[in-house]
Amino acid sequence: MAFPDRIERTLELGHSPEKVWAALTTAEGLGTWFGHKAEVDLRVGGTAKLTWDSGDTATLTIERVEPPRVFGYTWSIYGLPADDPRRTYVEFTLEPSGGGTTLTMVETGFAQLPDTGEHKKAFAGNTEGWTNELGELVAYLDGQAA
Repeated sequence: MAFPDRIERTLELGHSPEKVWAALTTAEGLGTWFGHKAEVDLRVGGTAKLTWDSGDTATLTIERVEPPRVFGYTWSIYGLPADDPRRTYVEFTLEPSGGGTTLTMVETGFAQLPDTGEHKKAFAGNTEGWTNELGELVAYLDGQAA
């Protein structure tokens, strides 16, 4: 039996693609909903560095930038040592929808973990993590002045 390789979430947001794009790709946006501080070099090959008040950090390597429609990056797999070369790929796709945006987030790459313990920990951790983080994204967007 193959391990699940994909986490996918779709949100209907009452905000323009440009506003959602800014939340996903700027230091102010990412540093509010996806961390407590962020530095972003928004270009293919650039990085976004996230820091949380807990001391946790994450470095995203930007792989795709198509404003204001597609933002993709790779990052470390949850539960693996920081120097492990394996990464998952996260892609956000924004589509105008009525007066807002349909946001689809897909993370792939978990099947490269052959051990059921490693895979289960990473897949479950990120599945739960995206539920929390996307909830924070919605709260961030809804809390901003129009």
